[in-house]
Amino acid sequence: MTMNAFVTGAFDTAIGKLPGSSCMGLHAEAALGAVADAGLALGDIDGVLCAYSFTQPHLMLASVFCEHLGIHPGFCAAIQAGGASAAIMVMQAAALVASGQCRHVLAVTGDNRLTGLSRDGAVAALAEVGHPEFERPFGISVPASYALVAQHYMHEHGVTSEQLAAIAVEHRRHAARHPKAQMQAPISVADVMASRLIASPLHMLDCCLISDGGAAVVVSARDAARDTRGQAIEILGAGQGHTHEHIVAAPSLSDFGCKASSRTAFERAGVRASDIDVAEIYDSFTITLAVELESIGFFERGEAGIAAEKGELGLGGRLPCNTHGGLLSYGHSGAAGGMFHVIEAVHQLRGRAQARQVPDARLAFVHGDGGILSAHCSLVLGTH
Repeated sequence: MTMNAFVTGAFDTAIGKLPGSSCMGLHAEAALGAVADAGLALGDIDGVLCAYSFTQPHLMLASVFCEHLGIHPGFCAAIQAGGASAAIMVMQAAALVASGQCRHVLAVTGDNRLTGLSRDGAVAALAEVGHPEFERPFGISVPASYALVAQHYMHEHGVTSEQLAAIAVEHRRHAARHPKAQMQAPISVADVMASRLIASPLHMLDCCLISDGGAAVVVSARDAARDTRGQAIEILGAGQGHTHEHIVAAPSLSDFGCKASSRTAFERAGVRASDIDVAEIYDSFTITLAVELESIGFFERGEAGIAAEKGELGLGGRLPCNTHGGLLSYGHSGAAGGMFHVIEAVHQLRGRAQARQVPDARLAFVHGDGGILSAHCSLVLGTH
């Protein structure tokens, strides 16, 4: 099965602390960069997908963006699925071009979460994730929700905090090879364990960053991709999985929608987990990546942290994972955080990842997770 859809342009802005940046400014910079990377003009874009913003929230963010850029696409919509938004946007863009409704769809994300939000504003925005009746009144936070998953996981499988910390250490090692990464200074397992406890057993260095930044891709139909300039990356398969929204309603604290989404994506692509050369998987916390790696089938239960300790997630390892540094060390700017994973997969498959390049990378797996392991979208990308 082929989706007849290709990523033809990819671009992300500077990442980290960007004084003077704005949501729309970052959207525009990322969009223009992706369109230029594809060798297209703005007038070639006939579909636009945006996500959401914490600093400039709007009911019609995609329309606001098109107005800002002065474009008038034939299709325009916003998708809100937390950290799964970027992957879902790529999946939706693929469907639009494969069905003939569009030729070139621009999927764009960006926000100035670091400089544009106060501490209280950030907490208030993320508090919306909790169930209004059964969670929020009791003060549960996003880290506390993931900590529940971590406590259960460690109890069930005998996993240690040090093994989870090894995931953060490997991510920082990856980020040190990326000139744009927000955090590049090496860290050790001891550093992670010594960092402030946020929600037991998760320490500060088990948690993702807060960043300014934007990222965008252009997804083109097969015939339209011939008009583009760079190497087109084929979207071979995509799938979603949804088991719950609030953690209080999760049917399991071990199995999540990533199991279904990845199974669908692999089946549609005609590949298996063992065929993947490089993986870019949502890592809002170290525990997020651990349970997803195992639910998807890359490692056995309780083995992801041990694999990280052995260097199996590093360059030259069994599954190089989050080679840009991920949300833990590259940066996390709302919906753009998930799009950074897509951008890195494109760099890897184009052979342009420089010091962090996985040799002969032909198949990449990208996964986005929104909410409390709530919304899931998986993509299989390949060289064409």
